[in-house]
Amino acid sequence: MKLFPLHLIPNDTKIDFLRTRYVSMTITVLLFIASLVVIGTYGFKKEAYALEFTGGTLVETTFQKPADVDQVRENLARAGFENAQVQAFGGGNGLMIRLQPHGESNNATGSQSIANQVVKAVSTEENPARVQRSEFIGPQVGADLVRDGIYATAFMLIGFLIYIAFRFEWKFAVVASLTAFFDLIVTAAYIYISGREFDLTVLAGLLSVMGFAINDIIVVFDRVRENFRTLRVDSIEVLNRSINQTLSRTVITAVMFFLSAYALYLYGGSSMEGLALTHMIGAAIVVFSTILVAVPMLAIGPFKVSKQDLLPKAKDEAALARRP
Repeated sequence: MKLFPLHLIPNDTKIDFLRTRYVSMTITVLLFIASLVVIGTYGFKKEAYALEFTGGTLVETTFQKPADVDQVRENLARAGFENAQVQAFGGGNGLMIRLQPHGESNNATGSQSIANQVVKAVSTEENPARVQRSEFIGPQVGADLVRDGIYATAFMLIGFLIYIAFRFEWKFAVVASLTAFFDLIVTAAYIYISGREFDLTVLAGLLSVMGFAINDIIVVFDRVRENFRTLRVDSIEVLNRSINQTLSRTVITAVMFFLSAYALYLYGGSSMEGLALTHMIGAAIVVFSTILVAVPMLAIGPFKVSKQDLLPKAKDEAALARRP
């Protein structure tokens, strides 16, 4: 039984993507620099990061009636909890309060003591509050998570570089790694500029976006290598045909990735919103980078590939030369 083929884009497109390669690469460089500026601007603000990275105490409180966030913040400041982050959840009656470390120990007793002080500070006779959940994370744990996140990103990039260099050719490896890093930086910049808190789910989303990007790029690169070995046309035509032949697959994969993330965003709850949003933004960026960044880089400067780069190399040319 044959399955009905799914094509969002015809297989025989003949779009000249490489004609605007210098324009697309200029836009890419400008976008990359702008993303670095955004990360440099927002990335050093402590309030941009979730509790698991900064350390401190999280107290979720429930009020009898909707509470005034500004008034709660002022009450906490008067009680000695400076720079408290207060965020409403649960329809307005719930408040999520994040506090900087106050010397408490990393145990249930210390966490509960801080939570009791918080409830006492924010409760009023007209609108009493109660603790729904409290959690303490030490500053050292937060520092370790930041370090581990950096290590995970570096190991992924190095692993991609080694695998693709072994599987294809070093030019492909460098281009794929640079493109995946571009996807990571631009997606992270969007998360920062959107004001969303950077937490572990966002970090997991960024790492999976890099994996998705590499998978997408490898599919196109495999077609590039195959076409270089079978087609008798120039390099630009080979790259253009490779993009067009895989265009439908690239778009369909990204759409499916986006839709699954969108479903998670709608029905996964607040704890999954960071992961889902990162995936949705990453899906759009990966399509752009695969078509207009990765492949065009193979036609520019030191990364320019030719048929000679991809033809199988003789393993022992001296021995072959001695044969009659």
